Amino acid sequence: MLQQVNGHSSVSDAQGGESFREDLQEFLSGEAPLHQLDDLTKVNPVTLETVLRCLQARYMADTFYTNAGCTLVALNPFKPVPQLYSPELMREYHAAPQPQKLKPHIFTVGEQTYRNVKSLIEPVNQSIIVSGESGAGKTWTSRCLMKFYAVVAASPTSWDSHKIAERIEQRILNSNPVMEAFGNACTLRNNNSSRFGKFIQLQLNSAQQMTGAAVQTYLLEKTRVACQASSERNFHIFYQMCKGASADERLQWHLPKGAAFSWLPNSERTLEEDCFEVTREAMLHLGIETPTQNNVFKVRRRAWPLRFGGGDGQPLAQ
Repeated sequence: MLQQVNGHSSVSDAQGGESFREDLQEFLSGEAPLHQLDDLTKVNPVTLETVLRCLQARYMADTFYTNAGCTLVALNPFKPVPQLYSPELMREYHAAPQPQKLKPHIFTVGEQTYRNVKSLIEPVNQSIIVSGESGAGKTWTSRCLMKFYAVVAASPTSWDSHKIAERIEQRILNSNPVMEAFGNACTLRNNNSSRFGKFIQLQLNSAQQMTGAAVQTYLLEKTRVACQASSERNFHIFYQMCKGASADERLQWHLPKGAAFSWLPNSERTLEEDCFEVTREAMLHLGIETPTQNNVFKVRRRAWPLRFGGGDGQPLAQ
């Protein structure tokens, strides 16, 4: 007996489900290798399984960028891939008549926004949103975009223009160690997780040459100073100071040797980001002189209480 549900036969539903499974199997076992699909809009049928299988196949083939219509999907390779971001490749995408016909890349997005600015009689601001979960590679992608614009947004005939673009790029890149020290932390999923949002504005003149930049931060996770999840750490700057301060600085900042800090969980973990000298050098490049740095570090030291020897890890008053 046929069972009617909302006016439709269950036989029809069963046939539809069977047809869908056949389409799914046909796509996954098709002659065209999945890693050759450079746009997820070509996936048919579009399901979570087919999309993930396509991205997995491209990842295994060391192909880390895939289009999804007007959106670019980037996968973190978790290994150095120098040739993927070389200046020669930047110029190739910049010089291409139709860069969208080249392999999907972050440079395609950068070049398209740059051409949008150049092609409009009245220039309109262009925005690129870099989003993703912790460890996806947002910070790295932002660096790649800044390097790309430093190369293409400079006059090919003006040495001064090149130097200006390089200087702006260098100042922006110098801001990264500072922002990461004071705003990044080791979490369960990422050793260098940004605990804030960042808005980077690159400014071009009427000739579309880079003339300035501005960086704004927002949504800083201030509560991390006093509370972290189990096995997570506080902001990098606290560990950098404890591990990198000189003997004189320890006396000046009241950091006696052998002191432990109750709001520094996993202080024994040594990370690549625990590099105090890199942070201090970046601050100097940004115009933050040593006396001002010392005042900043004194303030950071007061942000957590001090205890000596062992203990149960509970916060203590100074």
